[in-house]
Formats: sequence, structure tokens, C-alpha cells
Amino acid sequence: MKPKFSKSLSRAIASCGIASFALALLALGGAAQAGDDPDLIFRKSTTFKLLTPNDKLATYAIDDPVVTGVACYYTVPERGGVAGMFGVAEQTSDVSLACRQVGAIQFKQKFAQGDVVFRESRSLLFKHMQIVRGCDVKRNVLVYMVYTDKLVEGSPKSSTSSVALQPWGATEPPKCSDFVSG
Repeated sequence: MKPKFSKSLSRAIASCGIASFALALLALGGAAQAGDDPDLIFRKSTTFKLLTPNDKLATYAIDDPVVTGVACYYTVPERGGVAGMFGVAEQTSDVSLACRQVGAIQFKQKFAQGDVVFRESRSLLFKHMQIVRGCDVKRNVLVYMVYTDKLVEGSPKSSTSSVALQPWGATEPPKCSDFVSG
């Protein structure tokens, strides 16, 4: 004997599916970021998959939105396969980071220690990668850290890079301590 579902129960199940689909689209389209979109430098395949996209390592560059003259490069794994093809694969927390002075340093505004420079979604809903900035006041060095977090629990995997503020041409570097708020 087949169980009978009422029309209202069928509609409720269908509307839950639609709501879940809408929520997933919102999560995919709304990757919160502090700065501009990253520039893809290159990708390198790490595993071969016959009918679906390969797993890859991708290297990106971002400019610090508050500190002119600093660029950060980070490499992240990008999962392929069926889940990767549809953008629903949860990415791993492995990220490397290198930040460099690429021009004369200028601060656009004051910032707090640990301010977010860049943020990107690493899963369909709850996992994010963040690059944050601080200032080593004693040494006049900008310190950048990348890590991932989840709604429930984050990852202890992180990477740190530093940029010693140096003269660029005839321009003397400012003191980062003059721009730290709080």
C-alpha cells in the first residue's frame, strides 16, 4: 500500500526545495569581500579527471584596499569533479600567502589591528577565507594573515606574511603606527 501525501504536504516539500535552491543561489552570488575581486595569475592542475574539471591550485593577487603600494598573492586549492563543476564543493583550508611592497606606501585611512583586507566564500554556505592586516608598531611592518573560518568551527591552518615599509624612490615610508586606530 502506497502512502498518500496531501497536496499541502507536497506543496510544503516543493516550497522547501525552492527555498533551499534560492538560499544556495544567494550564497553563491553573495561572496562578501572587503576589497576588489582578485586577479587570477594562473592555475595548475594537480589531478586528472576524465569527464569533469581537474583539481587545481590557483594563484591570485589582490591590492590592499587601504594601503596603496602593497599587493598580496595567495594560492588556494580548487576542487574539480562533479561538485566542483557545479560550484558546490567545500574547498580545503590550505592557503598560502605572500605580500610585497610594489610601490610607494600611502595609507588611505586609519585601520584597526586585524581588519579584513579580503574575504571569500570557500563553500556553499558557511566557510570563508579571510586575509587580515595588522601593524607591528615597533618595527614599522605591516603583517598579513590568511585563515579560514566556519560558522561552527574554524581551521587552525593559517599563513602569515609581512611587508617592511621601505622608501620607494625619493618617498620616505609613513609609520604604520600613525594609521592604527584604537
